[in-house]
Amino acid sequence: MSFPLLTATAAVPALGAVATAAVPAERRAAAKWLALAVSLVTLVLAAVQLVRFDPDAKGPFQLTESHAWIAAFGVRYDLGVDGISVVLIGLTALLIPFIVLAGWHDADPLETHSSRWRPTQGFFALILMVEAMVVIAFEATDVFLFYIFFEAMLIPMYFLIGGFGDRAGERGEAESATQRSYAAVKFLLYNLVGGLIMLAAVIGLYAVTADQLGSGTFSLTEIVQARAAGKLDFATTTERALFLGFFFAFAVKAPLWPLHTWLPNAMGEATAPVAVLITAVVDKVGTFAMLRFCLQLFPEASKWATPVILVLSLISILYGALLAVGQRDIKRLIAYASISHFGFIVLGVFAMTTQGQSGATLYMVNHGISTAALMLVAGFLISRRGSRLIADYGGVQKVAPVLAGTFLIGGLATLSLPGLAPFVSEFLVLVGTFSRYPVAGAVATVGIVLAALYVLVLYQRTMTGPVAEPVREMPDLRARELAVVAPLIALLLFLGVYPKPVTQLLDPAVAHTMSQVHQSDPQPSVHVNDAHVNDVEAAK
Repeated sequence: MSFPLLTATAAVPALGAVATAAVPAERRAAAKWLALAVSLVTLVLAAVQLVRFDPDAKGPFQLTESHAWIAAFGVRYDLGVDGISVVLIGLTALLIPFIVLAGWHDADPLETHSSRWRPTQGFFALILMVEAMVVIAFEATDVFLFYIFFEAMLIPMYFLIGGFGDRAGERGEAESATQRSYAAVKFLLYNLVGGLIMLAAVIGLYAVTADQLGSGTFSLTEIVQARAAGKLDFATTTERALFLGFFFAFAVKAPLWPLHTWLPNAMGEATAPVAVLITAVVDKVGTFAMLRFCLQLFPEASKWATPVILVLSLISILYGALLAVGQRDIKRLIAYASISHFGFIVLGVFAMTTQGQSGATLYMVNHGISTAALMLVAGFLISRRGSRLIADYGGVQKVAPVLAGTFLIGGLATLSLPGLAPFVSEFLVLVGTFSRYPVAGAVATVGIVLAALYVLVLYQRTMTGPVAEPVREMPDLRARELAVVAPLIALLLFLGVYPKPVTQLLDPAVAHTMSQVHQSDPQPSVHVNDAHVNDVEAAK
């Protein structure tokens, strides 16, 4: 029996979470180092997945594991990875060590307010538990198994937002606790409602397979193969209803307008590392699931819903960018910018072109890295000043040039500057969209202009100009903080000029998804000059 690599990649952080939570209360440093070590072991296992994955192999999934679980209901423990999921697992495993390092002191007890002590062990255990659940969600090829972890990850995220919120600001503890609780409950309710609607669709999917195949199944592979063989045929109304149930849950998680309103509250009240965990890791499960489940299970319904989804994507792009321009809070600005970026991702997915979907999948990776870089540096900045308000800063680049420089690179990556990683993915999304939906592609380009506006205005107001008195003694980035930021900046530069190591893994999975939806790229129009035709005919 071969080594269960996929199970191990999820089991290591899960067991590490239990071990971290069990560390004695007075051994806070040991809990931190244990969590970091576990995250690094998980990163090694994710790297082994990438090494063992063959992008040229036939078949949709590799490194598969399959075991009976709840046989009476057709539920199996089925795992497998394609190019998209193996890259997103790598992204998750890569970011968690940086999140742990960046949050090194975020859950330490406050010396002056011992009653506000927050358990360090619990903070890092919850981060590892989220990692385990996200990894297995990326690996699951059984719909019911995916659903369980899609929903279960809400529980540790709820406690990370509500129990370990941001300390910055001049609000009292009571007001801060109220705002954290509100953000956590809003996050939970939105995602629970989406999950319950999806559960109804999952049950409906099982009922249809049981009726037509003789026995119900949740296996993605079996359902897709049965449809291809003509053994399973959804009625049009049924397929559309099931698609909407799945898509609604994924649109909440993504988040897509108008189901986005939980994100600014959650990111604003969470610590910077937890905010990165939300938008760079957890939210990617939503856009990933659109590709894996919505398009492959319900291809005809996906094409039916495409015009409306494209409109929602464009609204997300412009709405998120416009609200980012008007923000006074640094973290909420980054949150609204993420809403705009997720609009680009969904736009690329439903453009139904190879370039659009390749750009969307690459955008998931690049957005995770760029948002992590910008938000973590913003977190270091906020922890020094004790305020999230843009107006409380000024002239930081004169007293902390390294901090300002890394903040600028993270911001330029967010606006997709050529030479940095997000540019390649955003360009592919726009080209892929324009080739099939030129009006949508043209409207989406406005988001690029607005991104330049909110990023550059943010940098100007916080980093340039006269030095504000409260930041006059602000220290520059320390060694631990540089260890967090420097690798992310290096990745943004590397993937900005050489994205091939990622795209060669993603492209075969994108081609498979396109074939499942029965879509091909539109052919370019050929315009022939009438005078030239006449000259040719005369010559004949």
